[in-house]
Amino acid sequence: MSQLLTTLISQVRADYLDLMETGGGRYPYTTAEKICHERLYLNADELARVVAEDPTLLAARRGVLVVSESERENPSVGMIISANIAAAMMEGLIDIALENGWLGLGDDGRLQLDAEELSLPEPEVTEVDYSTSDTARENLVKPGESLLTGVMTRAESAYAQLLSSAPHNAYNLALQVASEYSLFAPDDIAPLIQENPLLLGLRGDGMVDEVLFEGDPPAGMIISAHITQMVVSQLLELAVEQGALGTDSSGHPLLPGNDAGEPIIH
Repeated sequence: MSQLLTTLISQVRADYLDLMETGGGRYPYTTAEKICHERLYLNADELARVVAEDPTLLAARRGVLVVSESERENPSVGMIISANIAAAMMEGLIDIALENGWLGLGDDGRLQLDAEELSLPEPEVTEVDYSTSDTARENLVKPGESLLTGVMTRAESAYAQLLSSAPHNAYNLALQVASEYSLFAPDDIAPLIQENPLLLGLRGDGMVDEVLFEGDPPAGMIISAHITQMVVSQLLELAVEQGALGTDSSGHPLLPGNDAGEPIIH
């Protein structure tokens, strides 16, 4: 686990214990929900550092954990990861409440909340704007090639060599090269997120095979799909420049057959 996340979890546990002891053990469930919402939905820069230390977080899926109405249907990568962190922390705090007798279980094994707590309003749902990042802004003006630009440059170089001998197969070659240079492993994606936390704002947008992932792709796969789309788009632009593909009236590459849609990650 990320050392940053371990430290944060320890702080949240300690703060929960302090709040509950100060409050005489009242409202254990609501207090746990409130502190998870307030402390564990990290901004883009904070979450990027956590993911860089623990890339396995990119395996997180939406499930039923995203509670924000605006995010529920098509959540950002950052929201998916944060919701999973908060859900795991919530389980830990409930265990603390049970151990201290602040909460109990009924005969059916379900948590029992007293009537007073049940009447309390739901804690405010945390919304995070992943479209802003100081880290991304600072890295943008640094000299040298970014990690993502490096991926795209290498893909373009490989594509140019293939295209020179088979210009008639420009689109299929673009898909082939994009798949070869796409990043799927969490350990490969995490450094890109650390460099550009804005990647945490990406959403599924129907770009990942719904059947393969049962409509709920891992957070890292969503980023992979977007990177693949970016690579394909750049390669097709190169094909247009070299005359291997034509363009429509809007300047978009003319693709063969029915392949005019965006590539889908399988």
